[in-house]
Amino acid sequence: MKRATNYLVVMSLCFTILSLNGCSKSYLEKAPPGTLNEENLATENGVNGLLIGAYAMLDNGRTSGSGWSSSTMMFSGIASDDAHFGTDVGGGAVYTAFESYSYDATNFPLNTRWVALYASVQRANDVIRILATVPPGGITHEKAVQIKAEAVFLRTLFHFQAAMMWKNVPYVDETISFANGNYNVSNTVPIWPLLEKGFQYAADSLTETKADAGRANSWAAKSFLAYVYMYEHKYTEAQTLLADIIAHGVTANGKKYALLEQYHDNFLPSKKNSEESVFAVQMSVNDGAQGLNGTLYWGTGTAGPFGGPFATFGFYQPSFSLVNSFKTDATTGLPLLYTFNDFDIPNDQGLTSADPFTPYNGTLDPRLDWTVGRRGIPYLDWGIDPGQSWVRQQSVQGPYLHIKSIAPQSEPKAMESLSSAVNYNFIRFADVLLWAAEVEVEIGSLSKAEDYVNQIRARAANPAGFVKTYIDPNNPTAGFTNTPAANYKVGLYNGQFTANGQDYAREAVRFEKKIETGMEEHRFFDLQRYDNGTGYMANALNAYVQHETTIPGYDFNYMVGAKFTKGKNEIYAIPQAQIDLSRTPNGPTLIQNPGF
Repeated sequence: MKRATNYLVVMSLCFTILSLNGCSKSYLEKAPPGTLNEENLATENGVNGLLIGAYAMLDNGRTSGSGWSSSTMMFSGIASDDAHFGTDVGGGAVYTAFESYSYDATNFPLNTRWVALYASVQRANDVIRILATVPPGGITHEKAVQIKAEAVFLRTLFHFQAAMMWKNVPYVDETISFANGNYNVSNTVPIWPLLEKGFQYAADSLTETKADAGRANSWAAKSFLAYVYMYEHKYTEAQTLLADIIAHGVTANGKKYALLEQYHDNFLPSKKNSEESVFAVQMSVNDGAQGLNGTLYWGTGTAGPFGGPFATFGFYQPSFSLVNSFKTDATTGLPLLYTFNDFDIPNDQGLTSADPFTPYNGTLDPRLDWTVGRRGIPYLDWGIDPGQSWVRQQSVQGPYLHIKSIAPQSEPKAMESLSSAVNYNFIRFADVLLWAAEVEVEIGSLSKAEDYVNQIRARAANPAGFVKTYIDPNNPTAGFTNTPAANYKVGLYNGQFTANGQDYAREAVRFEKKIETGMEEHRFFDLQRYDNGTGYMANALNAYVQHETTIPGYDFNYMVGAKFTKGKNEIYAIPQAQIDLSRTPNGPTLIQNPGF
């Protein structure tokens, strides 16, 4: 299913329900420009067009013009230990504030993200509203059920994303409107039961397969329901559901859920919507559509055709700590759970491309070089990463590049301008297995948790999936040898979970999630879920800050003195602009989160 352009969605009355306070009634009563209106959208084609428009908002709201400011790259990647913003304090102070935990409720990306998510909610609600007005005979009962269920799924997903950001958020359904006078919705009612209800409705109503691979099916809804249970620490409910998903789940195009044989196939446009894709944002380029339909990679500090294969001026640079996380024990091939940051993997920080450099020869998890571009190692089929050049300022951008949103040179039609056709995976089957391992550690069997983790590690250990050297380094598109590009060694756990106990097993599962989904915009919210008031998140991120601010030659001055505050920074500040818009004679209906 292709991403939709904006003309399909003309019924979003205002781009956030809570900013309706700023819209006049006369504005809301005006007919949309052109010929489309509620009456002629009340057809099967009309509501399908609106539904596609709601799907379009899955790209972090770029179709609403919010761009980088609403992206989870910043709120989950840069705000965690995955990545740096990649510039000095003067180059983007409004953004680096999230990396240094110095933002407040007036920081505009918070409001941009809020507006994008509630605009997305509105689009889903428009589908449900207009569907109810389709005349008898205008659509079959079966099709109407599926359209409504997909809209409810999307509405719940957008609310879930808001809850991950702010925890205390309003729930807005199709009954909320200016005309009904109920648009001042409070954020004091717990949203989690409503998220459960929404995903359960979708799971019960959606079919197993869909004509379009990108649409939500019943198993995607069940997977998100399990995700909600994980957030609520309802491990018993999650355990039962995850076991069912692992045993019986299929993709929307009917493939039994499974891990792909090779890790990086998850990030190839030519292999998207595979058996590992539980639910993904569909990206496309070179399709004649107006606007940004692909993964916008200029902001990810990446390579690609823009300015040459290794040009970068962008953001979202992999951190030194993330790279260090891929070191393995030379004997067992297991990760260094507690000592990974004892020393930094050698890098070319401060060196030019002309200076000699020898890559690290210690043992590594091969997922490193599918996650991070580093000097001396093949970067897909674009060539050997040459390190610093005039377009790559390591003093503020660091020595590493992001890879996962980049299409290979051998798939030229998967790139256009500053975008690629690499899907964004909300949930991969690898996530499901690691959630199941997390649950088993907490309430089940440590040996079963170890088995789930070993399935992930066995894939990583497969030599067929290693990054290889080029047949001809001067012509990287000529193919690869069978020689690994680095000293890769991945071992399986062999009874260590049971032998070392629950705390060890818990950390091993969390560490596996970190390296399996590095740079996929999961990390902040994973840490948030793990924390549950324990201080785990604060401890991890403060240790990260302490490490990164001691890197020689890296201009990290905006992080000096940074501190993640327990009980505050696990969730974000409610945007002050939205609190102001929610004011009534009795005060605002939106209440600020603690500490802000």
